[in-house]
Amino acid sequence: MRDSRTILAIETSCDDTCAAVVRDRRALSNVIHTQQEHRRYGGVVPEVASRAHLERLDGVVRTALREAGAELGDVDEVAVTVRPGLIGALLVGVAAAKGIACARRLPLAPVNHLEGHVAAAYLEDPGLEPPFVALVASGGHTVLYAVGKDRGMSLLGQTLDDAAGEALDKGARMLGLGFPGGPALQKAAAEGDDARYDFPVALRDGKNLNFSFSGLKTSLLYKIRGMSGEEVRAELPHLAASYQRAVVEALVSKLLRAAELRDASTLVMAGGVAANAVLRERLHKECKKRSLKLVIPSPRLCTDNAAMIGAAALSAEPLPYPHYLSLNARSV
Repeated sequence: MRDSRTILAIETSCDDTCAAVVRDRRALSNVIHTQQEHRRYGGVVPEVASRAHLERLDGVVRTALREAGAELGDVDEVAVTVRPGLIGALLVGVAAAKGIACARRLPLAPVNHLEGHVAAAYLEDPGLEPPFVALVASGGHTVLYAVGKDRGMSLLGQTLDDAAGEALDKGARMLGLGFPGGPALQKAAAEGDDARYDFPVALRDGKNLNFSFSGLKTSLLYKIRGMSGEEVRAELPHLAASYQRAVVEALVSKLLRAAELRDASTLVMAGGVAANAVLRERLHKECKKRSLKLVIPSPRLCTDNAAMIGAAALSAEPLPYPHYLSLNARSV
């Protein structure tokens, strides 16, 4: 672990333009610019995201350095997300990182976005040490890992179809709520009865640690089709609460099962979905009953951000100049 190095990190895997300065498992700055251009489309448009990153990344990097009280001359290393994500968006960040690193002959650390989400837990709890079990749930991924003492990540389970965040977003869209769907669904569900409707939790009794959310979306669709518009509006809080409960139950049950199977005493929940207040409360409750340590990053560290990329780079071996000049991004 090279905690004493000052790392300038860049994250552009989707629709958040992010830069941060990280040192000693601390984020000296963490600037996130969430693109608003996608609201009119009800979802992220890859080409729009790429162009917005091009327009804003320089300013976001300057702001991150300024808020950290640093200059480029203080930076020891550059880190950047290289996969997975929208390929055009990733390429913008990778090109910028290579340019900054190359100009000063600095090393560059390529970082996996999912490993970054897990590393956000180190920023939340600087004393955290593996081994532990980690669940990353976001708009594009739902993945369970066992993190070993060497910080290596072994896949335990993953979604067989849709991601948890995607299920929340599309459920919100079906209910006529806003974008992004996760926060809108949570807000609508706040006054609802989460036991009013019995939506399915796929693979709940399965022995594996995989997830599935496509059937849940279909169940909501059929439920709405059998109701009038007036009924949907009247039942909206209850539909939202019951649907949200099904997603939360799937995530909580699999994470707890992974802890049992791996005999893990520490759990990490990360990714954008981990910002959901109902999920956080349920996990804290269940872990307290089982005397398990739970680390969930603050909501700002759950959604896409560059501080988590810098945290992941602290334990990664960077590429020296000029070996990273041929580095490319990957969508998967």
